[in-house]
Amino acid sequence: MFADRLIERVRSKQTPLCVGIDPFADKIPALFGDVDGDPAAVLLKFGAAIVDVAAKHAAALKPQLGLFEQFGEMGYAAARLLTEHARNAGMLVILDAKRGDIGTTAEGYARATLGAKPGFNADCVTVNAYMGKDTLAPFIALAESAGKGVAVLVRTSNPGAGDIQDLQVGGAPLWRRVGEMLAPECDRLRGACGWSGLMAVAGATYPEEAQALREAMPRALFLVPGYGAQGASADDAVAGFIAGPQGLEGGVINSSRAVTYPPAAQAATTLAEWRKAVEQAILAASGELRAACTR
Repeated sequence: MFADRLIERVRSKQTPLCVGIDPFADKIPALFGDVDGDPAAVLLKFGAAIVDVAAKHAAALKPQLGLFEQFGEMGYAAARLLTEHARNAGMLVILDAKRGDIGTTAEGYARATLGAKPGFNADCVTVNAYMGKDTLAPFIALAESAGKGVAVLVRTSNPGAGDIQDLQVGGAPLWRRVGEMLAPECDRLRGACGWSGLMAVAGATYPEEAQALREAMPRALFLVPGYGAQGASADDAVAGFIAGPQGLEGGVINSSRAVTYPPAAQAATTLAEWRKAVEQAILAASGELRAACTR
């Protein structure tokens, strides 16, 4: 099951760090080529270089599909190839696609993201459940049969999240009601480790809400955005984690721009300098999160 694989890798790496790949044309160093001239080649070279460093220190990779799709079919193809490369390197891939639809359309999205070729064959995919529970059904069914994971948007990290997610429903915020709705489904993707691969996206920028969400979803792994460039601290990021064999555990914490575009990497004049800068940024993030989990 996905939950077993994720927990095993997090414990092995001794850090819950998940490295995100968000390709920005104006941030990818010229060392990797001209992204406007040959986007596929540049995205592959840049992404593969990230994977080769990240695989040594992090359990999971999170490609942001929308930022690959901005480069058209070349970007989409690059994201698929990088997913394969990361999985071959021993990383779990959480494809950040945020799909949300119903019926046969949702079935198509599930096959495209979690299914084998011509799908991405990702280990997990992010899904938007705010159209209702039937949005999730095809993803959970495929994940259950294939040992995959599904990460559902519950309490997201963006400043405008409260516009909808904080609306009161029967005396509790909507995000809490979504968590309560998902909790019974967690058993379907529950692994031998006791954790469920039905993940909840719980932003590090709202640590108190993450703690409350843990009460509603005690066995769900969390996918935690908001750490790093969005300003949340390591302690904020692990607020929804609980005690495990090696310290706090309960999911993965994503960092994208802070570890893939550190200032030293942007200023690098050689690939060796760039690799050293990115590895130092990943090591700093992984170490900070490790410390937060073991205090």
